[in-house]
Amino acid sequence: MEVEFFCHPDTSRQWYEYWRDRRMQWYTDLGLASDRLQLRDHADDELSHYSTGTADVEYAFPFLPEGQFGELEGVAHRGDFDLRSHMEGKLDPSTAPLTVELGEDGKPKYRGSGKDLTYRDDQTGARYLPHVIEPSSGADRATLAFLCEAYREDTAPDDKGKLQTRTVMKFHPRLAPIKAAIFPLVKKDGMPEVAREIHRAMKGRLPAFYDEKGAVGRRYRRQDEAGTPFCVTVDGQTLTDQTVTVRDRNSLEQWRVKIDDVVEEIEKKVGH
Repeated sequence: MEVEFFCHPDTSRQWYEYWRDRRMQWYTDLGLASDRLQLRDHADDELSHYSTGTADVEYAFPFLPEGQFGELEGVAHRGDFDLRSHMEGKLDPSTAPLTVELGEDGKPKYRGSGKDLTYRDDQTGARYLPHVIEPSSGADRATLAFLCEAYREDTAPDDKGKLQTRTVMKFHPRLAPIKAAIFPLVKKDGMPEVAREIHRAMKGRLPAFYDEKGAVGRRYRRQDEAGTPFCVTVDGQTLTDQTVTVRDRNSLEQWRVKIDDVVEEIEKKVGH
């Protein structure tokens, strides 16, 4: 996936640095750990002939040898190479408009559109050939990095309080395919009905999942493996005070929230 950002030649270096740092921040904001993520500027002998600056966002995939990183995204300062190549002519910045050199046959001497692609500033009237900053990312690579970063094995108490090994995908909440799962503690005493009402309210605003099969501890494990950041449980106390238990996937912390507030609570937690 590529972005072509056009800017004035005088400010192109600042814009290159902006995009380089902003793209790095995008990965860190979504949960890639800083020690496995790096921003590497290309050395002069690595730069393409048209580039005045290139940086790669790189990730230390676990299947790579120790100390090696794989590229997630490149951000290149391409100068005016792209538009100049489209024009394919010798441009004289002193002329207005800039012109394309023609051959003996009256056609552009170099292959290309032959069109004048210079930009005229509406306020100053100045004409210039824009520079291009190009962030170019790999969707598959980023997805693999987020999966590798999220995968964990740790311990958590089971229904009897005994610690058990669990597999958990610690996705950033914005990346989790399911934002919340809703459970009735047991399939009786009106708990499923209340849980389904919460599920209906939740799924209208967030991706949510309803589950009533098996012990609640096993349901937690299933959602941990799917990367669901929050689970909401309807229990006996719900029927007396209209509150539910919310469980955090990462910290295993649990707290109670009023039924009327639980959808908004989850929305705030996942950043919607």
